[in-house]
Amino acid sequence: MELLLLLILPVGGAAWLGIAGAHRRAPEVNAAFSLGTFLAACALAVRVIRHGDLLLGQEQFFIDPFNVFLVTLTAFVGLTTALFSRPYMRTELDHGRLTPGRLRLYHSMYQLFMFTMLLALTTNNMGLMWVAMEGATLSTVLLVTLYRTPASLEAGWKYFILCGVGIAQALFGTILLYVAAEKVLGSQGVTALLWTHLNAVKSQLEPTVLALAFVFLLVGYGTKVGLVPLHSWLPDAHAEGPTPISAVLSGLLLNVALYAVVRSKVLVEGSVHSQLPSRLLMGFGLVSVVVAALLLWRQRDIKRLFAYSSIEHMGIATFAFGMGGPIANFAALLHMTVHSLTKSSIFFTAGHATQKTGTQEMDRIRGLITLSPTVGWGLMLGSLAILGVPPFGVFTSEFLILTTAMRTQPWATPILLAALAVAFAAIFSKVQPMVFGETTGRRLPHAPALLPVFAHLAIVLLLGLYIPPYLADWYRAAAHLIGG
Repeated sequence: MELLLLLILPVGGAAWLGIAGAHRRAPEVNAAFSLGTFLAACALAVRVIRHGDLLLGQEQFFIDPFNVFLVTLTAFVGLTTALFSRPYMRTELDHGRLTPGRLRLYHSMYQLFMFTMLLALTTNNMGLMWVAMEGATLSTVLLVTLYRTPASLEAGWKYFILCGVGIAQALFGTILLYVAAEKVLGSQGVTALLWTHLNAVKSQLEPTVLALAFVFLLVGYGTKVGLVPLHSWLPDAHAEGPTPISAVLSGLLLNVALYAVVRSKVLVEGSVHSQLPSRLLMGFGLVSVVVAALLLWRQRDIKRLFAYSSIEHMGIATFAFGMGGPIANFAALLHMTVHSLTKSSIFFTAGHATQKTGTQEMDRIRGLITLSPTVGWGLMLGSLAILGVPPFGVFTSEFLILTTAMRTQPWATPILLAALAVAFAAIFSKVQPMVFGETTGRRLPHAPALLPVFAHLAIVLLLGLYIPPYLADWYRAAAHLIGG
């Protein structure tokens, strides 16, 4: 029942808002559907905690500690982003950047995007996961191009083409996975793509085929993660789309794509009995951290700046999953959580800042602390949190990852430390004058929604100071599953 509600509510929301999404109460309806989805996710999490792993819908859906915590996180960020978008999108409408028809498209596609994310996380079928990821691409293309400016249309096409090519690679990897599984599970037909079935017989699967499949799956889903050199769509999509979409792209889509990569890694490592998957993840992750840190210095657009920061942090999580082991997996899961919460809160404040100043160029955004103290402090605290300043949770996850690297991959530790230092200097040097410089800006017709900002940052702060025992047990169970 909980899973049915989790998937039906966003589909119903997309249909309803596709009809009435331009109504003046549509933002509240969007938030109400998101609230229902979050409550269903919480109920599903409670059920998993009480009863353990769940196989539902003739084994087409599988819920375990790994994906149920991501389901809850996805639904929570979806709810807070819907709350943030209420005044934000109304201001965009008042400023003439949107029409009622485009607002209807925004609300309906937002709910459809949430459905595809939740479907990708909960399905047990690797083929259906691919379909959900492709659905996420199609729905977000329409959201990235919402403003219909030449730059947004170019960003949308770039996103569509690059992610379309990437997802095609993932499809080929999925086909290779089926070819290997069919020899062992041939009598089961299409159920040979069920992850639980594959995991049960992974040691019997053909290693060469699985290794090749993982390369295609990593390249395919890695494009959606934004790993270098597959990342070039991400800064453009973040910069040109509406700010709420930047928040869910960084906070949700990247996590779900990385989830698909890790699920594939579990299968392949159990078959090939080599370090190939781990080395590939560490390599892509480390290159992503270094390149993103260097490119941060070149950014002039505030949303592009934090888009490259997302590439950096997904690289850190990917590197941690590549190292493997209980501590590194635990730290990677924690990093995905705190990054999702922190980065979405940063985009919330960046959105309000750009509306107040009328520009996304950082050189023209000044004095936020005077213009709107809550927006200014939200941006500064969010930036300090994402830079790993203690006692925020990002510091905790990065500390665990670095100490594990010192022990198991000492060669990578200086590279990670240098990249983190470069990123810190780049972001702090750009954010500080935006917050404390000479005031430039205007009043907004609608009061900004800052409750989601400080709710996210409060959770990130809590996770840096104290991880509740039940949540720590959750992470440990998921880390154990990932470790096989």
